[in-house]
Amino acid sequence: MPISPNQGSTGGGFAATLTGTGLAGATVVRFGSKPATITATSPTSVSVVAPSGAGVVDTTVTTPGGTSNPVPFHYVLPPVILDVSPASGPLAGGSTVTVTGRNLTTATSVLFGDTAVTPTVLSDSELTAVSPAHAAGDVALVVTAQGGTATASGTFAFVAAPTVTGFSPVSGLAAGGTLVDITGTALATTTEVTFGSVPATFAVLSDTRVAAVAPSQSPGTVTITLTTTGGSEAAPGGFLYQL
Repeated sequence: MPISPNQGSTGGGFAATLTGTGLAGATVVRFGSKPATITATSPTSVSVVAPSGAGVVDTTVTTPGGTSNPVPFHYVLPPVILDVSPASGPLAGGSTVTVTGRNLTTATSVLFGDTAVTPTVLSDSELTAVSPAHAAGDVALVVTAQGGTATASGTFAFVAAPTVTGFSPVSGLAAGGTLVDITGTALATTTEVTFGSVPATFAVLSDTRVAAVAPSQSPGTVTITLTTTGGSEAAPGGFLYQL
């Protein structure tokens, strides 16, 4: 006599169905010692709303003809979200987001606002989800598992691709160390600044300004590229390294 689903939240309140034979007129369905609320019966099935519980319990059906064999049911703790990284992504979607926490093994979906995606569960404490396409703005991130739902403490931001309008100064010594002020829009989530192919130390000053320290390079002109969680953008013109 199987039960579906065979696991659920410790808080109860979810629907479950037991199937078998001789179930007509079922009077009691118990999850361990607790009775469930019967919502429908037939000769081959009994539908119930499960009570709260913990651990693994025996589920039985009692009819006028007797009590069924026990079927194990697993109570699952609700999921807990401890961290979401990155906390933002591009409007086009496609960003792999890592969620860490507890009780994530049975996760079945991750909601970005009102859009659900199927997660990849890596362990009981970690899963990944690929962000969907979405309009710009902040949305709630919610994980749904057999044990219930959990909402991240912060929001997930869908951010526009950056634009880089300019930088100053436009040249510096080949030895590096020049402080370069980069201006543009949607720069707040900057994750990398490169001079040519060389990463630079940087600080985000605002959504429109990033300060970067030019790394050492051979003399010549290189492109400054700024990467955010919304995408990448090359600055207009080049930065000239001089002896």
